[in-house]
Parts: sequence; C-alpha cells; structure tokens
Amino acid sequence: MVAQNLLLLLVLAPFVSAALAATLPIGARNGECWLAGLTMVLALVVLGVLYPDVAEGGRVIARVDWIDSVGLELAFRIDGFSWLFMVLVAGIGFLVILYARYYMSPEDSAARLYACLLAFAGAMSGLILSGNIIMLVVFWELTSLVSFLLIGYWYHRQDARDGARMSLIVTASGGLCLLVAMILIGQIAGSYDLETVLISGPQITGHKLYPVALILFVLGAFTKSAQFPFHFWLPNAMAAPTPVSAYLHSATMVKAGVFVLLRFHPALGGTVEWFQIVTGIGLATMLLGAVIALFKHDLKGLLAYSTISHLGLITALAGIGTPLALIAAVFHIVNHAVFKASLFMAAGIIDHETGTRDMRRLSGLARVMPITATLAIIASGAMAGVPLLNGFLSKEMFFEATYVWNNGSPLDNAAPYIAVLAASFSTAYSLRFIVKVFFGPPATDLPRHPHEPPLLMRLPVAVLVAICVSIGLFPQFVLGNLLETAGLALIGPDLPHFSLKIWHGVNAPLIMSLIAMGLGIMIYCLPRRTINSGEDGTRLMRKLDIARIYERAMRVLTQRLPRAALRILSANGLQAQLRAVVLLTLAAGWFALRHLDWNVPLPEMRSRELVFALLWIVGGACAIGAAWQAKYHRFAALILMGGAGLVTCATFVWLSAPDLAVTQLLVEIATTTLLLLGLRWLPKRDEEIAGDRNLPARIRRFRDLLIALTCGAGMTAMALAVLLTTPGASVGDWFLRNAYVEGGGTNVVNVILVDFRAFDTFGEITVLAVVGLTVYALLRRFRAAPESTERPRPQLDAEEQALEAYLFVPAVLMQWMFAPIITLSAYLFFRGHDLPGGGFAAGVTLAVAILLQYVAANVRWVEARLTVLPIRWMATGLTVAAAVGAGSWLFGYPFLTAHAQYLDLPVIGKVPFSTAMLFDFGVFALVLGAIVLMLIAIAHQSLRVAPRPRRPASKEAN
Repeated sequence: MVAQNLLLLLVLAPFVSAALAATLPIGARNGECWLAGLTMVLALVVLGVLYPDVAEGGRVIARVDWIDSVGLELAFRIDGFSWLFMVLVAGIGFLVILYARYYMSPEDSAARLYACLLAFAGAMSGLILSGNIIMLVVFWELTSLVSFLLIGYWYHRQDARDGARMSLIVTASGGLCLLVAMILIGQIAGSYDLETVLISGPQITGHKLYPVALILFVLGAFTKSAQFPFHFWLPNAMAAPTPVSAYLHSATMVKAGVFVLLRFHPALGGTVEWFQIVTGIGLATMLLGAVIALFKHDLKGLLAYSTISHLGLITALAGIGTPLALIAAVFHIVNHAVFKASLFMAAGIIDHETGTRDMRRLSGLARVMPITATLAIIASGAMAGVPLLNGFLSKEMFFEATYVWNNGSPLDNAAPYIAVLAASFSTAYSLRFIVKVFFGPPATDLPRHPHEPPLLMRLPVAVLVAICVSIGLFPQFVLGNLLETAGLALIGPDLPHFSLKIWHGVNAPLIMSLIAMGLGIMIYCLPRRTINSGEDGTRLMRKLDIARIYERAMRVLTQRLPRAALRILSANGLQAQLRAVVLLTLAAGWFALRHLDWNVPLPEMRSRELVFALLWIVGGACAIGAAWQAKYHRFAALILMGGAGLVTCATFVWLSAPDLAVTQLLVEIATTTLLLLGLRWLPKRDEEIAGDRNLPARIRRFRDLLIALTCGAGMTAMALAVLLTTPGASVGDWFLRNAYVEGGGTNVVNVILVDFRAFDTFGEITVLAVVGLTVYALLRRFRAAPESTERPRPQLDAEEQALEAYLFVPAVLMQWMFAPIITLSAYLFFRGHDLPGGGFAAGVTLAVAILLQYVAANVRWVEARLTVLPIRWMATGLTVAAAVGAGSWLFGYPFLTAHAQYLDLPVIGKVPFSTAMLFDFGVFALVLGAIVLMLIAIAHQSLRVAPRPRRPASKEAN
C-alpha cells in the first residue's frame, strides 16, 4: 500500500506544487525556485524508494476507480522502463529549474514559468505512469496544452505566439489520432488496461483493424516526436526560453512519442508494417534533420534539427524492434537527454552573455569563456559520437542494430548506409558548432561583452557533462543495471545478455563509426560558402520547407475557406443566422423521426388539466408579447419574459417539482436584474439589419412566430411520445428508492445533483466559472476612456427628480432586505439535502441580495461597504468541490463518492451529515462568485461610461 501511495504522489505532487507556485507573490523568484526544486527532489527520493520494487522485472500498480461502466479508471503503473524515464523527468527538471533561476530576467514572471514547468512535469508523469491507455491520451494532450503555454511564454513576441500555436495544432491533432487508435486497440484487446493490452500482441496484430490502428497510432507518436513530415514544429518552438527548450525538447515532450513507440512495441510491433513505417520514417527523419542542421546559423535552430535527427535514430531502433535494438533505443534516450540538455543550456549561456545566438557573429569564445567552452565542446563530442563519451556507445549499438538485423527488404539493406550517412552529417554539424563558436579570432560585433556566467548557472551544464563522461568511461557501472531493469520491463524474461563496454574489438559497428566520423570531417572541410552564407540552407531545402506548406495550408483553412463559406452562407443580422440554425435543426429532427408512429393515446382532459392549459396560455401570451415588444420597448419585453418564467415556475410547482420551482424563480430574479443593468447598453434595433429587406415587418414576425410554434409543438410531441410510450418503471423510480439509502437525503433532486450525478454537476459549475470569467473579460475590453469617470453627473429635470424621489423608498427597502436574504440563503443551503433548496439555490439567493444592493445604491457606495472578491469565491468553490471528490480516493472509492451518517453533537443530539454538503458548498461558492463577477463587470461598465446625451422619447427608445 505504501508503494501505491508513493506512486500516486509522483503524479499529484507536481500539480499541487504548480498551483502553489502560481499563487506565490510577484517577485518571489527564490521561493518559487525552492518550491519547484524541492518537488523534483521529492520525486527523485520517491523513485529511489520504489526502485527495489521495479528491479528484476517487478512493477507497482495503483488503481483508483473512475467510471466503471466504460472501463475507465485512474490506474498508474511503474516498471523499470517508466522508472528510468521518470528519473530523466525529475533529474533534468531539477537542473533546468536551477538554471532558469539565473537565466530568466527579473522582469519575467517566475510564478508563471515555474507553475507551467511543474504542471508539465505532472503531465509527463501521468503519461509515463498511466496504466490506462485512455488516461494516457488525456495526459498526452495535457502535455500539448502546457507546452503551448511554455513555448508561448514570451507572448509579446510574434515568433513565440506562432511557434506555440503551431506546436499545439500539430501535436494536439496527433493526439486525436492517438485517441482513436487507443479506442480501437482497447476494443480489440477487450480492455483499456495497459497490462492487458501489452500481452494482447498476437490478438491485436492479427485483427483486421490492425493497419488502421497502427497508422493512427504512429501519427500520434510521430507528431509528438517531430518525425518527418511533422518535424517542422520543433524548430519553430525554439522561440521558447532556453530552460523550456532544454526541458521539453531534449528530455521530456519530444521523448513522449518514442516512449509510446517503445511501450507499445509488445502490442503493435514485430510486423512488416511496423518495420516499414516506423523504421522508414525514423531513418528519413534522422538523415533529413542532420542535413538541415548543418546549414543552420542559429544555435538553438541547429540543436533543434539535431534533436529531430536523434529522435529519428531512436524511432528507427523502435521500428527494428529486436531486443538489442530496444535496449539501444532506451540507452540513446538517456544519452541524448543528457548531452542535448547540456547543449541547450550552453547555448542559452552564450546567448545570455553575448546577446546573440547567430553563429555568423560568434567566434573565439573559448578565450573569454573557457569553462563554458570546455563543457560545450565535450557535450558536442557526445552528440557527434566521439569515443569515451556516452553518445559513442549508443551510436555503436545503433550501427550494430542496422547491420545485424536482416529481413531482406530494400529498406533493411539500405539501413546501414543511411545510418552512416546521417551520422557523418551529425559529426559535421557538431564540428561546425565547436569550431565556429569557440575558436577563431575574437568576435567584434557582439551586443554584449562576453564573460563566464554565475557558478550556479553553469553548474547544471557541468553536472550533465560529467554524466556524459562517466557513462562514456564506466558505462556498465553507471547505467548497466538500470538499462537491464528497463529492458526487462520492455522485453520480459527473454532479454538477452548484453554488456556496455568501451572496447568490443574491431568489428562492423566500430568501422561504421570511424567511417562516419571521417566522412563528417570531410563534409565540414568542403567549401563552406553555402554553410556560412546569409541564408539558412540551400535553395532546394527552402523550397521543400514544410513549415511554409503548413502556413499556406493554415491560411487556406482559417482564412480563405471561412471567407468563401461566409460569402455563400452569410446572412445579415443574428436573427437570420439563428433562423437558419433552427430550420436546419427542425429539418434534421423531422428526417430522423419521420417514420415514428405518432398515434399515441393522449391523457384524458379533466378540469385540473384545463386550468393548467389556461396557465400556459398566459405563459405563451407573455412569450409572444415579449417577442413583439422587443421591437418597440425592451423593458416591457423583459417584464413579459419574466411573466413567462413565472409560468414555468408555476408549472414546476404544479408537477410536484418544488426544487426546480425554487431554482427557476431565483434564476429569473437574477437574470432579470442582470438584464436590467445591461439593458441600456443594447444597440438600437436596425430594421435594415435585423430582418429581410424585401419582406414587411409584420410578415417577418409572423414567419418567425410560425417557426417557433412548429419547433415548440415538435418538442412537445416528442416529449409526450416518450412519456406515454415508455413501458415499465423509469429511472426516476430507482432514484426515489435509493436517494435516502445511498445518498442520505430525502430531497431526491439534490441527492442526484451532489451524489449520483455529481460529476455532471462538477462539469457544469466548471463551465459556469468559464462563462463568468469570459463575460468579465469581454466587458473589461469595452471600457470607456478613464476621463469619463470624472465627468459630473448631469442635471436632472423636475420629472426625473420626482422619479428619483419615488424610487427612494424601494431602494431603502432593498438595502434593508440584505440581512433577511442572507438568512434565507443559509436556510436554503442547510435544508437542501432533505427539502427543496441546496447549494445552487443558496448561491443564487445570496447573489440576488448583492444584486439588489447594486440596483438600490451607487456602485462606489456599495463597494465601499461590501467586499465580495468573486474570483476567490469561484476558485474556492471549484477547489472545494474537486477536493471533496478526490477525498473519496483516500478511502478506495471512486471520484465524488459521497458518505452520509448521523453525527452526535453535544446538546443538539443526532443530526444528519453527508460529505455531499461540502460538495454543495463548492457549488454555492462558485455560483455566487460567477453571478457577482458578471454583476460587477456590468456595474463597472456603467460606472466608467460617460452619460449618453438625452434624446426625445419615441417608440424606438428602449
């Protein structure tokens, strides 16, 4: 049980720390760095404790029930492979956090950076440790979302915004493909549990849907790991801060693609299709990335294409799929993460100290930055595969895999030659990086005078370079056991013996390495006019730039096609567009239900039903009158809308639904008050825009009335057909029987909302929070100039003074009603589980009390005496609701499982209590905050906008 809790801690701790980091005060850079760093150290400690459980092929599994009906659960699983990956996430994450403390400017938002880094670490942890393939995709998409925020961290820069948008579109689209693939794989295997899927390889590969699932799967993996032709997003993501690049693009995000390729190899690999697609794309990406990297002048651009090339190498190994190839892939994942993270940090130091990353301006830095130069040269040697460094060992294993593996296909025969050619370009661009930046004459046109960075900024680079050297010199001692543990998790007990040694004698891999290094030196020594020219790459490479093709496609999809569709389908005015939507919906409903038998027995009409019909005639008249008066007098239309709402409320009372009646009444009051506050800002109705110019106004209104009546009659008929033809007991009977037994409450509606269907309620209040924030943000954008707030109040005429005096008494009454309404709100809240009421009704009631104060008095007068802080109420409500739901996990129950019992209180005695009350408090707080936030936005809009000039009254006025 301890191991399972530690496994859950690995996933939850980064998210909790991210939330804490986001709330720290501005300027607390050291505090945020300490928080983020300690979170990574905690993860490393937990991993150290868990290692004995995963060694020798072991694994730890923690399961939390989620949605049993569809087989969805929060299952987390760690074995030797995922353990090694988690070490990279936490270990390099700690070094990146330390590096970022000295790299980022004091003007940059440290809270936002560290919160996003921690959230990304949590998303990667969930992806790596997920034991359910659907939840794996959820965390997969979460990494895309958080990486979008990180890449676009400097959102004031156009290149950062473009790079973030491009990466999100590409990787999220691949995530959708991966989701469909996982659904197919789960259906074929009969389970979404990762354990079951991994042992169902023959069943999956032999299924007729295997080719479809495979293509969708590799599309998801290739987009994330920047494989050809989806590689173009990674160089554009280099607009991110260097710490972000060092973390996302060397050790975490881009490795997610190769992680799933290796993880799902037992289920999907071992087939001809797998080899041809994965190995073919991997080798093509490896060669393409290496060639383009040679022509790049930006340090991070060179490293980006180098990353693409090395990711292609790992992908090719995953496609080959032999046990030794899989071991080589894991080995190179570790090596690449170490030397590439150090190189990104070194590039960031050069940029930080010189003011540029342009290799055409850099030269001779070894004289002024000798320590940084030494570290970068060693890391570049590891990237090139120089002997006695870690990159040499994994590159030799790659050469051996391409040389030994033989299935007789043309791709297999060409693999060794492609590998050597790509490795030679890797040597060439590594040599160019070293010679061009650190040797030669001193640079003369640098923006800053270069010098060594602070020790702690250079320390992460030194640690990573030390790891490169130690693995290169003592591979078996440093990494041998860990690789064997990871291999057992991937391959199982059939893992063949392998040894990590510096010298294996003169063999084919060594000869291939020597040829690659020699050829790379020759490529670098060729005439370098093209390499050092002012443009990135050759003319052919620029013509084949897939990023340009992507931009053109996006312009077509987001600009030209919408404009063409708008020209064809556009209509003047919102009313015409709504009419088209309603008619299309009506046509679709008729087409779907045209063969339905509508001959259902109607209930007998008695005097009671006649009274109900008369009630709805009044409601219908109010609705029609509201639509008619909206043309002439919007205030009258609003009153009539309230009348229709009251009839709806009376209907709920008539049909024995007091909970709905209370909620309907309160919502009517709140919405009517909000509309009253915002009524003056509605634009004047324009007949030329609102309707068709060729039809008289009466005909247009009659047409709209006919459409509304048709749709309403159709919905009524459909509801009657369902109610009168459904045989047997309904689901409502089950709720009536189990509300008190299972939920501890006699108010069935409230028990459904906060217990049986609490997850739906949680989603609804989340949507309400988003709506409240959106309304507030939109209204803030349309504030008037600040000087309008100081304008004097216009002089009132005698009629207006009389009206103001007449309204004085209602205003005082509304102020006096504040305390009684608060009491009513508390009453509705505490009785909600057994009698009509609840958190939603109580929240709307308290919001109405505050609304009335804004209506009765001046905005400034109210806010000087009443502090609400609606955003904090919303945050508190959402947090409490989520915490109550997650609390059930601690006791082994599904999310949002409620517990009810009687508490024996002193003096009072036994009283009923349910954890659903805490969840209901979250609903109460969020509803209160959302409504008041919209109220404040409207009230402040009224406060800041200058009074309109008076105009003669007419029937066109509001």
